[in-house]
Amino acid sequence: MASSSRPPVDGPARGGTPVRSDRSPWNWLLLVPIVVPLIVPLYNHVEPTLFGWPLFYWLQLAFVALGVLTTVLVYRATRRSPQERAAARAAVERDGARPTSTRDQER
Repeated sequence: MASSSRPPVDGPARGGTPVRSDRSPWNWLLLVPIVVPLIVPLYNHVEPTLFGWPLFYWLQLAFVALGVLTTVLVYRATRRSPQERAAARAAVERDGARPTSTRDQER
């Protein structure tokens, strides 16, 4: 069975459509705020208290902050450069300007 996948396209340096991959190693950090709250022995205690709140409650709030900080870190580490964003915007505009029949013939 033949595959109809298209070959990779040139990057913005060659004037082609920019290639984008979301397979950054930074994305693995997004597992931290999911896995850490699942480790129950971390917070299965009453002491230490913080302003009278048991550990369970204030640590849950700390997990929310951990999730926000991790998401911000991954976003900042994986966002595109201004040149890549401009090339992607130009490619979208260029593709939108072509007639529909031309795009259908390429598939």
